[in-house]
Amino acid sequence: MVKYLCQIAGVSRSGYYQYFSAKTQEQRKRKNEKDEIVKEIVLKAFNFKGRKKGARQIKMTLAGQFDVVYNLKRIRRIMKKYGIICPFRKANPYRRMMKATKEHRVVPNLLNRQFKQGIPRKVLLTDITYLHFGKGLRAYLSVIKDGSTGEILAYHVSDRMTLELATDTLKKLKKNKNFKKAKDALIHSDQGVHYTSPIFQKAVKKLGLRQSMSRRGNCWDNAPQESFFGHFKDEASIKACTSLDELRKEIKQYMIYYNYYRYQWNLKKMTPVQYRDHLLKTA
Repeated sequence: MVKYLCQIAGVSRSGYYQYFSAKTQEQRKRKNEKDEIVKEIVLKAFNFKGRKKGARQIKMTLAGQFDVVYNLKRIRRIMKKYGIICPFRKANPYRRMMKATKEHRVVPNLLNRQFKQGIPRKVLLTDITYLHFGKGLRAYLSVIKDGSTGEILAYHVSDRMTLELATDTLKKLKKNKNFKKAKDALIHSDQGVHYTSPIFQKAVKKLGLRQSMSRRGNCWDNAPQESFFGHFKDEASIKACTSLDELRKEIKQYMIYYNYYRYQWNLKKMTPVQYRDHLLKTA
C-alpha cells in the first residue's frame, strides 16, 4: 500500500519513511521553533510605527531600527509561512475635475521626467488626491514632494476641492523652515485646473520657482507623486477616521513617519530625511 501511494504522490519510499523518522521530525520541530522567533522579530518591523510594510520595508526597518540583518528571501519565506500580508497598492482612479477656462494657462513640461537630479529642493512635485473616510465622508489632500529625496515638504487637507487647496499648500511650503530652494528650482504638476489658474501661477512666481506641467493625460510625467499617494492610501489608516480633525491627525502622523522612519530601497535604504542630509553632505 505504501509503495502504491508513493507512486501516486511521486515520492520515493525512502523519502517517505525519512520524512516521518524521529530525526527528521525533530529537525522540523527545531526549524519551526527558530521560525517562530524570526516571525516575532519580523512582526516588530512589520508593525513599526503602526504602518504595515512589505518585505523590502521590513528588511530596511530591521536594519535601521533594530540592528537586525535578514535577507529578503528569509523575510519573504516567513511572511508566506505565517500569512503576514503587506497591503497591495490599487490603481489611482483620480479624474480631472473640469476643463480650464480661457484665462487658465498650460505651461511646458520643463521637467521631462528628470525627477531625481541629486539636488534637494530643486525638483518639487505636487498633486491632489481624494480620501474616503468614516461613513461616506470625503476629503482632499494636496502634497508637495521633493523629487530627489522623496521628502514631503508641505501638504494641506480640506473637505472642499477649491483653489485654496493648492495655494495653501504653497503657503505651507513657504513657512517650512527646512525649505531652502535650490538654484533653478521648479514645481511640477499635471494640467489640473488648480495649477493652470493664474492665481496659483502668480503664487509660484512669488516663491521664485519655475513651473512645469505634465503632458495632457500622461500620468507617467508625475509618477513619483502618484506612487506616493498609492503608498499613503495603503499604509495610512484613512477609512477608520470618523471626522476631519481625526483624519488630519492621522495624516500628520503618517507624514512624520514617511519622512523620518520609512526607509526606501531606491534611496540607498535611507529615509527621505536621511537621504536629504546625505545629498547635502556629499554636495
